[in-house]
Amino acid sequence: MAGIAGIAEEGAETKVLGMLEKIRHRGKDGIEIFGRQNATFGVVWNESETESVTKHIAEGSAGYENNPGNFVRVKSEDDTLIMVRDATGVAPLYYGRDNNGKLCFASEMKALLPLTPAITEMLPGYSFDGTLLTPFFKISTGQHIHDDPGLIASELHQRLDEAVERVIKPDQTGAWLSGGLDSSTISALASKHTTRLKTFSAGLRDASDLHFARLMAEYIDSEHHELIVTEKDLIKALPDVIYHLESFDALLVRSAVTNYLVARVASDHVPEVFSGEGGDELFAGYDYLRSLPHEDLEEELLNITSSLHNTALQRVDRCSSAFGTVAHTIFTEPEIVEFAFSIPVEYKIKDATGKWILRKAMEGHLPDMILNRHKAKFWEGTGVGDMLSEHASREISDAEFNYERLLPGGLIINTKEELYYYRFFRDHFGTEIDLSWMGRTKGSPVEP
Repeated sequence: MAGIAGIAEEGAETKVLGMLEKIRHRGKDGIEIFGRQNATFGVVWNESETESVTKHIAEGSAGYENNPGNFVRVKSEDDTLIMVRDATGVAPLYYGRDNNGKLCFASEMKALLPLTPAITEMLPGYSFDGTLLTPFFKISTGQHIHDDPGLIASELHQRLDEAVERVIKPDQTGAWLSGGLDSSTISALASKHTTRLKTFSAGLRDASDLHFARLMAEYIDSEHHELIVTEKDLIKALPDVIYHLESFDALLVRSAVTNYLVARVASDHVPEVFSGEGGDELFAGYDYLRSLPHEDLEEELLNITSSLHNTALQRVDRCSSAFGTVAHTIFTEPEIVEFAFSIPVEYKIKDATGKWILRKAMEGHLPDMILNRHKAKFWEGTGVGDMLSEHASREISDAEFNYERLLPGGLIINTKEELYYYRFFRDHFGTEIDLSWMGRTKGSPVEP
């Protein structure tokens, strides 16, 4: 996706160019730096984003909008920078102040580091004027629609289909396809709106994702591309993955490695892709959710949905943007999120089956094996499993782990795997960064 950067300072073209060079991968086809009232802005973008970016520039702002749930913009108004980030945090944005107290911003943390180590993530669903954060989107809970599961499922299917149709560019939009329920749902819907959908999957040989993705690709007759990777491929990719991901969270990195590799393949064929991210959070796909009392389930779904912006959605953004690709996450469109939270939780987990209502919405549109497939986390389905964790344990001794796990600033490394990733992170970005903006995946392992 496109990238933006800037500073509340006139005539700072050289600084902003330096920032943009750090995120040039986000926009392969266009770059512009321009001055506004007491500010200097810069944007890099891809060809498919030209209309949106140039519209923002004409309005005097740095930003882009790939769909209603994937946008960011910054404008200068009355000597103040006004920042706005989309409702669920699909489009990233960070800010800080340089040594002179000038407010600066960028799409990725790495672009701000030359100016300041004190970086803050812009909250999704908010605007910020340099002092005050103002919300413009809040997920409503406790206001459920009618109690007919058949009608709910039908409306859910229709809303998802319309959301796909709104953003798809026929013959230019592919799909990351794991063969799970979520990515298969979006791929099935997208295949109806294009001549022949291109789909992409990756995993170790004999990974379950590869098997189910082949099954789904055959079902929708997509042009399917498959990448089989090895442990050596995963380890070799780690430095680049962590550079783009800007995180050393163990489970996030595990998932990102194969995501990054399949994103590279997809970028050779299409400028835009669909991702199934967000379905598990909205419709209760994770195993642990089934053990919660129904009265606690909605609050937990709200919590994990609200945490997507600096975990799974960050992975989707960085893996696609590393290769100048636009990723569409249909499940996190504001309209879909609001509708999902209007569905009674007893239809999300029913008869001990997670995502029951989504499965019902896709009956007749997916093969039964995929419609009823059990949830496999990204790093599990691709066959990665504990492979990287075991590799890290061989590389790091107990003494090294105990000595290095307390980081400057007080953050504690949880496992040898996380320390292994942190070493790459440190090599890229140094040790003087305030890491309070970095997300940590719920349920991450802790060294015994």
